[in-house]
Amino acid sequence: MSRPATSLLLLAAMLFFFALGNHQLQGSTEPRVAGIAMEMQLENDWVTPRLFSEPFLEKPPLSLWLDAAAIRELGGTPWAVRLTSAFAGLFSVMLLYGMLRRYGRPVTVAWTAAILLATMASYWSNVRGVGEDALLALGVSMALLAFFAGQRQAGVGNGLLFASGIAVATLSKGVLGLAMPGVVIFACLLAETLMDRRVKLADWLRPGLLTLLGLVPLMIWLAVLYRRDGIQAVTDVLLTNSVGRFSGAFVEAGHYEPFYYYLAKLPQAFLPWNILVYLGLWHFRKSLVANRYLLFFTLWVLAQFVMLTLASSKRTVYLMSMTPAAAVIAAEYASVLFERLKAREGSSTWLGRLAGYRHGLAIGTLTVVIGGYLAAAQWALPHADRKLSFLPLIEQIQSMQAHGQQVALFQANERVGGASVFYTRSLLKGLDTEAQLHEFLRASPDHVAILSGNAEPVAPLKVLKTMKVGQQAYYFVGQ
Repeated sequence: MSRPATSLLLLAAMLFFFALGNHQLQGSTEPRVAGIAMEMQLENDWVTPRLFSEPFLEKPPLSLWLDAAAIRELGGTPWAVRLTSAFAGLFSVMLLYGMLRRYGRPVTVAWTAAILLATMASYWSNVRGVGEDALLALGVSMALLAFFAGQRQAGVGNGLLFASGIAVATLSKGVLGLAMPGVVIFACLLAETLMDRRVKLADWLRPGLLTLLGLVPLMIWLAVLYRRDGIQAVTDVLLTNSVGRFSGAFVEAGHYEPFYYYLAKLPQAFLPWNILVYLGLWHFRKSLVANRYLLFFTLWVLAQFVMLTLASSKRTVYLMSMTPAAAVIAAEYASVLFERLKAREGSSTWLGRLAGYRHGLAIGTLTVVIGGYLAAAQWALPHADRKLSFLPLIEQIQSMQAHGQQVALFQANERVGGASVFYTRSLLKGLDTEAQLHEFLRASPDHVAILSGNAEPVAPLKVLKTMKVGQQAYYFVGQ
């Protein structure tokens, strides 16, 4: 391995793995996904993901398989269930560097693009969390980078990388994992057809056939799921939770935002390198017809942005699959700026004097950014446990159980349900209706139920203790 590749690997590993397990599960996604993975491992059911004993078929289970395997081998800790995302991020960074070198780009540009990807705030935070989005981004990157390489020189290696990327993306996010690379490929092929004024049938057929190969793992899981749980389970995965989210038909999914949602998020989408991305897109706009390399990465950003804007369900994390392309645009524009500074070196102007320190400024900027992320990992995230962690609430449950009390969850949301399974390594009793709640509490004075809500429960319920996680209050009640 070359010195630049080694330095990149070490920096990315430090960014993604340093203090990875020194804080508890936080937010809404981490407790839910970790709880499903824990339940999968406890029940030894690797076909149907479940949350609190109910099938959870919003997405295919690749990330859950890997998380559950990590729990089995390494123990049920936040560190273990974050490893999948961290490794996916590391592989994505190294893949981007390696493919840019294969495209013939200079080492400095390839290295810069990869480190800019690793230090994008949204990317860094997501690859250090529990979830499937880092795997989706890896799969999309594999497929698209292999597609562009295959357009330049078709080969078995590029074909296998493309098919593997489709497999990873679709087993992580279902139909969305197919749509994210698909819309970019379609835009690229359409643009090339219009510019060349002729249709190259082989260029259209090759990615289509390789996509069918990449879909085989998903089809195998769906076939096993169908035999286990019937056609409704398959429909939930492919239509209700995928197409329904895009069209807005699946109202229960939430995350519905106005069409301008992502436009409003642009100022923070690629921090701290936003200015390089947007100025780069503007600077290279006139050279896209002549430069198919820049055209590809520009269409990667624009095609996915348009598709996500048209979707009804919107979340900032969905922009993660665009970050590799954004990093390349930013790195190419940074190279342009660097050359301009180099040309001014030696002049008597302030810009000329600044040019003499351009290497030091670049290194200093990266040092500050990386240092900021490491400080956040070491101190800021553990500090946030005070407000965002479910562990104190779970410890209260365990304390009550140790004193002989039976604790149940009333209409548990996904966060507390997942956190309870993950930390207790067991399934608490679930209560779905008020009749069940009152019957459970009347059965014994040692029975306690946990309710969430904006208002304190009223008689005949008796509040024994109140705890908050984030802005949500949880009430321990008896009767």
